[in-house]
Amino acid sequence: MVDAYIVSNLQESLGLTDEQFVKALPLVKRLLGDRRKLAERRRQGLRELRQQFLSGTATEAGVAERLREVKALETEEGQTLKRNLDALDGVLTPVQQAKFRVMEVEIEQKIREIMAQARQRRRGDPPPP
Repeated sequence: MVDAYIVSNLQESLGLTDEQFVKALPLVKRLLGDRRKLAERRRQGLRELRQQFLSGTATEAGVAERLREVKALETEEGQTLKRNLDALDGVLTPVQQAKFRVMEVEIEQKIREIMAQARQRRRGDPPPP
């Protein structure tokens, strides 16, 4: 849903020309898809570590191996996302690059706010003013 929001607002939010939009759209989709896939793989590795600890089956060797995998994913994530952003930046002006980054931060902040409100509703807390 977040990806769809970004894509649907991309041209207007960044002030892209039609030509830029055609070039930027697949790059943004790749960036978002790679970010999601790599984050999920990292979460899975951390879930497996957590389960090993909770079940009492964690061994030094097993934890070290899983931790190596998680660290490798973190390195891959950084490299992949940088490569994707560099490709997108090649289509955008510096102002548009900055607008894209600001837009991403604003969306992340909005998601955190929505999640906090949902947690409050589940607990029965009154909504903030």
